[in-house]
Amino acid sequence: MPVINITSIRTSSNGAWQGDNPLDHAFPLLIVQTTLILVVSRLLAFLLKPLRQPKVIAEIAGGILLGPSAIGRNKEYLNWIFPKWSTPILESVASVGLLFFLFLVGLELDLSSIRKSGKRAFGIAVAGISLPFVFGVAVAFVLRKTIEGEDRVGYTQFLLFIGVALSITAFPVLSRILAELKLLTTQVGETAMAAAAFNDVTAWILLALAVALAGNGADGEHKSPLISIWVLISGGAFVAIMLTVIRPAMKWIARRCSSKNNMVDEAYICFTLTGVLVSGFITDLIGIHSIFGAFVFGLTIPKGGVFAERLIERIEDFVSGLLLPLYFASSGLKTDVATIRNGRSWGLLVLVITTACAGKIIGTFLVAMMFMIPARESLTLGVLMNTKGLVELIVLDIGKEKRVLNDESFAILVLMALFTTFITTPTVMAIYRPARGGSSTSSHRKLVDLTTTKDTKDELRILACAHGSENVPPLVSLIESIRSTKKSHLKPYIMHLVELTERSSSIIMVQRVRKNGLPFINQSQSSEWNDRVTGAFQANSQLGRISVRTMTSISNLTNMHEDICQVGENKKVTLIILPFHKQLRGEGDQNMDNVGLGWRGVNQRVLKNAPCSVAVLVDRGFGNGSQISEANTNITQRVCIMFFGGPDDREALELGGRMAEHPVVKVTIVRFVQIDGQEKNHVVLQLSPSERYSFSTEQSYSFSTAIMNPEKEKELDEIAITEFKSKWEGTVEYTENVVSNIVEGVLTIGRSGDYDLIFVGKGRFPSTMVAELAYRQAEHAELGPIGDILASSGHGVVSSVLVIQQHDLAHAKEAPVSKVVHTELEKSADESWSVGEITKDAV
Repeated sequence: MPVINITSIRTSSNGAWQGDNPLDHAFPLLIVQTTLILVVSRLLAFLLKPLRQPKVIAEIAGGILLGPSAIGRNKEYLNWIFPKWSTPILESVASVGLLFFLFLVGLELDLSSIRKSGKRAFGIAVAGISLPFVFGVAVAFVLRKTIEGEDRVGYTQFLLFIGVALSITAFPVLSRILAELKLLTTQVGETAMAAAAFNDVTAWILLALAVALAGNGADGEHKSPLISIWVLISGGAFVAIMLTVIRPAMKWIARRCSSKNNMVDEAYICFTLTGVLVSGFITDLIGIHSIFGAFVFGLTIPKGGVFAERLIERIEDFVSGLLLPLYFASSGLKTDVATIRNGRSWGLLVLVITTACAGKIIGTFLVAMMFMIPARESLTLGVLMNTKGLVELIVLDIGKEKRVLNDESFAILVLMALFTTFITTPTVMAIYRPARGGSSTSSHRKLVDLTTTKDTKDELRILACAHGSENVPPLVSLIESIRSTKKSHLKPYIMHLVELTERSSSIIMVQRVRKNGLPFINQSQSSEWNDRVTGAFQANSQLGRISVRTMTSISNLTNMHEDICQVGENKKVTLIILPFHKQLRGEGDQNMDNVGLGWRGVNQRVLKNAPCSVAVLVDRGFGNGSQISEANTNITQRVCIMFFGGPDDREALELGGRMAEHPVVKVTIVRFVQIDGQEKNHVVLQLSPSERYSFSTEQSYSFSTAIMNPEKEKELDEIAITEFKSKWEGTVEYTENVVSNIVEGVLTIGRSGDYDLIFVGKGRFPSTMVAELAYRQAEHAELGPIGDILASSGHGVVSSVLVIQQHDLAHAKEAPVSKVVHTELEKSADESWSVGEITKDAV
């Protein structure tokens, strides 16, 4: 390929119609390169997701795949898509992303928490740096003698770069791995994060020292040692000025942008972003890499306030999602695995990997054992501290840029970083699973148990979950309605469900967790979420103040149900309330937006695995005051309980009884009764032998596979209704609805607007009337036939709906319906009728 003068490259082309090739111009080529890198890295991230690998692995691997190691072996492609003249342009754009990402890393890192971490974390961090550094120096001698060309580099520079490369622990990558494995909240996770924070700060000091001493590597002039000393003194002065002058100024700005002022001036944001660039320029001017200035400037921003949150919101997605992958990919593009071409080179790779792992794991393990940490947890800490990532690549890139590392040593060290990070997750999963707190059994699993117990000290403990602030008003109204006049009988927990995403801000929230393996309970009364929930309860309370315990679960949607069920178990919760995965937008049930199939999956898994009764709330404005009756100002909420029969309906009846005690709630029971003659209809539900997920099972209702006595169920239904009417006579309205078309009967009530909230049972062991609906194609199968009818859009239902599932181990196994058979029964000798039957198909 001919040599191209980069100054002759134009920014944009005149277009293909005028004979220009866009790939011969800087900006169109940059667009193509960026798109290709993002597509490949996202595809690899998707493929590696089942292995729970951090995104950095996919981004580096994507760069290696696109570079000279794989696809780039085709020189025509490499010269076409990644020509040498485009490298400075791509790296400059990537460096902007790196600059602001390191600012975010500094923003995450709380120096005060590092000081409070204690001797244990400090000791582990020192051991996790010292022993690998010593091992790295030893390996550096071997590499310098063995790899051709490295002997022209000064001893000090080469030893320092190799030592730093082997001793680093990647703080951002480690936090992602710990969050993925639900270990951030454990003692191991806390210790690892504190030690990694120490390690991160030390790594930046060592990196600044390495850059100051590097010079121009093998081909440059040898500098006077005084120059390196002046660089270090200037760097120290820069840090001192930032912490003593700039930090108080940023605190003043943060106070001006506090939540009390409820605003963040655009000028302050622009000033801060400009400060990142200026700090980077100053450190580059000093002779230390520009990212060091951005990192230090991030440390000066006060943590946890509105100002820091707004900064993260403004730049995080653009930097982490678009620009940072370019930097990781550029590192991969510079990695040529082909330089590791013989047994000697592969032997060096094995030596470097073995030394890096041994130094980190052995050093951390021994010191952790000295601090009386159990052997398995000590070994886990060693593996976690062996995580490499961003800072590692920065060190290697600077080493290559300064010509301290040649192509072969660079490739060896990049592959080492990839391998050590890749093995972290599977190794930790193999050797360590945290023991969750809490007892394996609980005395209260359903509302009926709580009512029948003779212990008057028993409380109704409710765990209400919310996706966001829009779920709070209906949950507050519902829990307030359940309150008894006996104040000691309700203990609510409100759990904020936050999806753990690739954004680093979600990691910041997880780092506040302090309970072992569980979502944390907010202790700070200044918590915005805590204040909002508590204020909503006090504003809606009709029976005096209530003590609300708020907590936050930050987890992947695939295993968030574990957090919910574990808290339900440990807190001895009787009822879990979940928000429906669709939310009302505007007037009418046509305007219900789906907040995501992932949230629906969370509800389905909680319904299947919960240790107590579960209710799903389909909100259509419950608690916002839009449906308050003007005829009677004393009654602000009208509740209807649809009763068909079965365990789930009896649980709904039990909850309705608690609401009947409230002075501003009017409860109505509507019992659905079949027309005379239809009772002879016998419905046989044949269930599928397979309980595995498929698209068809999502469209079919599932019912319990347990064998139950229909006559006994009818008897229990009658007893429940009789006792309820006797207890609440004169308070609760009771009607019987004789219908021939159940669907129309249910929808008539839902469309009438006479009720703010409708209770229905899920119907896992259905009555004959509910069983007759099993043939319908389900839209929300997890709600059961009646709940699905009321929750589905397009039916004109205006009332909110609460679908209740009673906890019963006998009903735990469910299977979808494969066939519905209608027959007519003959009267039996004992003058009784069988009301339904559930069979299971032969496999």
